[in-house]
Amino acid sequence: MSQMISLKIDGEPILVPAGTTVMDAAETLGIHIPRLCYHPELSLEGNCRVCVVQVEGFDHCLASCATTAWEGMEVQTNSPVIREARRDIVELLLDNHPKDCQTCDRDGICELQNLAYRMGVRERHFEGRRKQFPIDDAGASVVRNAEKCILCGRCIRVCGEVQGVFNLSQHGRGFTTVVGPANLAPMDESACIQCGQCVSVCPTAAFLEQDHTERVWKALGFPRTDKHVVVTTAPAIRAALGEAFGLPMGTPVTGKMVTALRRMGFDAIFDVNFSADLTIMEEAHELLKRLEGGGPLPLLTSCSPGWVSFLEKFYPELIPHMSSCKSPMQMQSTLIKTYYAQQKGLDPKDIYVVSVMPCVAKKFEAARPEHVLDGNPTTDAVITTRELAQMIKSYGIDFTRLPDSDFDHPLGTSSGAGDIFGATGGVMEAALRTAAFKLTGKNLGNLELTEVRGVTGEIREASVTLAGKTLNVAVANGLQNAKVLLEAVKRGEKDYHLIEIMACPGGCICGGGQPYPPIGTYTLNHDLAHARAKALYSIDSAKILRCSHDNPDVQKLYADFLGEPLSHRAHELLHTHYTARTPRGIR
Repeated sequence: MSQMISLKIDGEPILVPAGTTVMDAAETLGIHIPRLCYHPELSLEGNCRVCVVQVEGFDHCLASCATTAWEGMEVQTNSPVIREARRDIVELLLDNHPKDCQTCDRDGICELQNLAYRMGVRERHFEGRRKQFPIDDAGASVVRNAEKCILCGRCIRVCGEVQGVFNLSQHGRGFTTVVGPANLAPMDESACIQCGQCVSVCPTAAFLEQDHTERVWKALGFPRTDKHVVVTTAPAIRAALGEAFGLPMGTPVTGKMVTALRRMGFDAIFDVNFSADLTIMEEAHELLKRLEGGGPLPLLTSCSPGWVSFLEKFYPELIPHMSSCKSPMQMQSTLIKTYYAQQKGLDPKDIYVVSVMPCVAKKFEAARPEHVLDGNPTTDAVITTRELAQMIKSYGIDFTRLPDSDFDHPLGTSSGAGDIFGATGGVMEAALRTAAFKLTGKNLGNLELTEVRGVTGEIREASVTLAGKTLNVAVANGLQNAKVLLEAVKRGEKDYHLIEIMACPGGCICGGGQPYPPIGTYTLNHDLAHARAKALYSIDSAKILRCSHDNPDVQKLYADFLGEPLSHRAHELLHTHYTARTPRGIR
């Protein structure tokens, strides 16, 4: 049991466990201390100084987020001195900030804006020169606007501590300090793996995803163009979209989402879960082939484009271990412009494919030169969950009052195995369900492999015995964990047959394109991740179809169009290759 210490906060005695910060101690009394640089899942730096408090015996204020309480401590969280200090800090930040709140992407959900309102800052007192930096908006996925940066350091910490990429750091001194990649290289030329976690943790709009909404509005424009506009949605969208409309976190909104998309004018609405099932058919057969000596082990899954970029930049020697399967998004887009086009009698050039993804890196993936068909991209636009929510609101749709409706066919049927792709461990579990059937002729007894489930950022391992074969598997989410796992494999300390890696902590449910949480809560939140994962697992458990190989539309696709898993045509349409990449600053 933790040792307890006593202290006073605003004159009120309190007992807290030793090691508790002043900020957390104050929260137990219902006292909320303002903060900006603080993030509960990142290291404590105390560099914004908005959370300062007065402590008896000190002439200067202390940062409550980074100050540990001690026995007999007496703290004052609110006084004229403290209020003035906090207001001065916020006013100085605002006076060195662009005056474009009403047109900013974060208007209404900006932590700096919210803090200024709560503190009663109604005018800018300090005039003069403001910082000026060019906007880095040429990249495929991430936009960096240093003029909106408040130097809180959250992006630097998430990039290093959680993702292990260490792409961002502070450059310059004083007024010229700026956050960016090494040598201030453009994001796409740097070590950036496009995951978008910097976008998620940024309290302002210093990092944003590359906007594709105008492309989609144009495709849906009135009068309509001659394009046949198709939209596909990823598994994790249905577990998070409702939060943007005030619904409790983790509320499944599949049917409402489909209805909203139909009202927006899309000609067909398909479920990427269908191609998640297809991915499993290809990947499970690829695993079985490698187990028989047809390729190097362990087999690494390839569904996360941020992870793919990380592998190409930091572990190119392991590229032969990567599954050659395209991601479900790219499989779906390819099939829409081949199989679906054939069935509908459409010219692929007349089909415009929009993918709704929880992932910022999907924009980068869609722009990769490998993903083209007759010289045209298979995916024409990628919008994040955040962008879809903004478009629904812009259209004037009252989302919470919508009735439910179903996906279209033939690419709308999916098994529960496709749904759980959105949570870390889901790809692994889905693959093993199908591998078990192929090896034994029957499905896993309970159809669930709970050993690989978990969204709190840890590495998970399991051994599964199927038809006398023992398969050692591992799951990692967040690329710092991936580094630990891969280094152990390279040193020969671990012997796995299959490894699933997701770039984002918790998997796609906490992707860099998911809705911003309400002010006062944070991304990388374990409760949020658990709620979204629970939603996907509940969808899975409620379905009659729970294995990818049982999906009748997938079976029909192979019978009518692809032949069989790993066939020549399947390889031509559903598989890809990867390339070693050396970003600027890495030797």
